[in-house]
Amino acid sequence: MQRVLIKDIQLDKENFLQGFVENIRNKKTMAFIVLRDISGKMQVTVEKGKNEELDKIVDEITLESVISVKGQAIKNDFVKLGGIELLAQEITLESKAEALPIHSDASIDLKMDYRWLDLRSDKNTLLFKVQTCLLNALKKFVLDRDFIEIHSPKTIGTASESGSEVFEIKYFDTKAYLSQSPQFYKQMAMASGFEKVVEIGPVFRAEKSFTSKHATEFTGFDIEISYIESYKDLMKFEQELITYALKQVKDKYGNEIKELFGCDVVVPDKDFPILTLKQVYDELEKRYDFKVEEKDKGDLTTEAEKLCKNLSQDMFNSEFLFVTDYAKENRAFYHMRKNDMPQGYDLIWKGVEITTGAQREHRYEILSKQAEEKGLKDDVKFYLEFFKYGCPPHGGFGIGLDRLTMLLLDLNIKEVMFLFRGPNRVTP
Repeated sequence: MQRVLIKDIQLDKENFLQGFVENIRNKKTMAFIVLRDISGKMQVTVEKGKNEELDKIVDEITLESVISVKGQAIKNDFVKLGGIELLAQEITLESKAEALPIHSDASIDLKMDYRWLDLRSDKNTLLFKVQTCLLNALKKFVLDRDFIEIHSPKTIGTASESGSEVFEIKYFDTKAYLSQSPQFYKQMAMASGFEKVVEIGPVFRAEKSFTSKHATEFTGFDIEISYIESYKDLMKFEQELITYALKQVKDKYGNEIKELFGCDVVVPDKDFPILTLKQVYDELEKRYDFKVEEKDKGDLTTEAEKLCKNLSQDMFNSEFLFVTDYAKENRAFYHMRKNDMPQGYDLIWKGVEITTGAQREHRYEILSKQAEEKGLKDDVKFYLEFFKYGCPPHGGFGIGLDRLTMLLLDLNIKEVMFLFRGPNRVTP
């Protein structure tokens, strides 16, 4: 008999269900089992004393065991789970569960040790449905605009971008590195004439950061676009991309997110506000008496980034804020500069940076000089080759899917990743 999902149960007919046992009340004359599958929950009722074999199986069932059940689905207004129960005729104990080593109030690190058990909750099931919806919406937006999807290598022969914060690995008789981002290869695609590309894949960062927003491996959503006029084209595109994705999530899961996570999905209804870095520091000092030393004003400090949550709400009633005009010392060598100012931005959402975007320097001579300034010319020699034979003006950005999910649901980064990786965690 073919399995039926609980959400597709057919009344007054025999159904075959399979799932986990979420609860069981095993009494002398009756047994009540709450069965859970990916689509919902169902009360399974067993009238004892009629089938000795069935009674024996019921007595063996433990919480979180996996069972198969055949039976008649009938309406019963006294049943809280949708007013329907399944009258069991046959039960097979597929996998008997031992007592669980974690509970809902366990520490986050213990939950990570038993992540496969932690993931069985309603909240975590919803979380990954939401993340799936979010990623599919981001991808649909770009594919509908004729982007080409690429998959660049994650093992590279030269440390990418800054040359720091990379994982070194043994590669046959030499060494290689795990890629920090697909940055160089996205730009290679621009030099190949692809014009608009997207890559979704793993990103590795060898940072010993123990915060609620950092991971050593995460999923990146990366974009690169040719023939832009300035980085402002990228800001407009990203604003439209994120607004579209949030609307898809809200339409499909907004009510469930509110019920289980207690937060609203806010879909922006106006342009994201823009401030220069200097304006940010001026406003933070004026409004919140927040000051930083002059030497730190070329970048956004961690504390200033957090305060941008209040700043963007107080000034613009917005969860989002674009920040521009960072010092060249704090930006990558491949960012285009005008009047010595990097042509890029950070996007802050709820006080957390989710994107660094920029127009890239596509002119070989200037790019070589900027790489040399940073002491990287020899390290990125292969990359510079991409620009010797003609390359369109272009730019792009990257978004961390896990960080997006974290901010959407107001959680810790460990809670939103299928399996978290950090300085002290490489298992399970």
